[in-house]
Amino acid sequence: MKGVTLRTARVVLRPWTADDRVPFAAMNADPEVRRFFPSLLTRAQSDASADFLAGQFERTAYGPWAVEIPGVTPFAGFVGVWETAADMRPLGRVEIGWRLARAQWGRGYATEGARAALDFAFGPGGLDALVAFVAPGNHASRAVMDRIGLIEDPDAAFDHPRLPEGHALRRHLLYRATRATFRPSSPRPGASARSACP
Repeated sequence: MKGVTLRTARVVLRPWTADDRVPFAAMNADPEVRRFFPSLLTRAQSDASADFLAGQFERTAYGPWAVEIPGVTPFAGFVGVWETAADMRPLGRVEIGWRLARAQWGRGYATEGARAALDFAFGPGGLDALVAFVAPGNHASRAVMDRIGLIEDPDAAFDHPRLPEGHALRRHLLYRATRATFRPSSPRPGASARSACP
């Protein structure tokens, strides 16, 4: 599979493997993980989502990397950047996002992984800008967006096109980042360099 593997002090961002499907399905069946999504996913739906996410690396060197935490878990969820779906494209060509298993919340893994993803996106990935979408009540994800330097565009709040009128989660906020405003992460002691994925 195409793509690169990124390493930080604590996490490895890597392309997906078949072994990731079972823990990913468990995440997608967790009501807390899916709190800001319209519904839980069946195993078939989860596998289709995994195929979509993994398939991003067939088109670009970046994508929604699977998150591995050495010494903790071989699969904690995903973090990364990928091309937006057609119905979201008017808001931005590439988006950044993350989703982690509940057991790994509150430990800074999403922030650490997202910073590495941004470093790659605005460096070797060659991107000039990207966006992030979030429900207003998702304060945890909004805090990550703030920490990694994304800026909310208050005039660009929108109704999600895949959710019906009146749905509690339909309203979304739009955050932006550009190469011009991005500040690369400082190297961390002991962090290994990025390496190409075989």
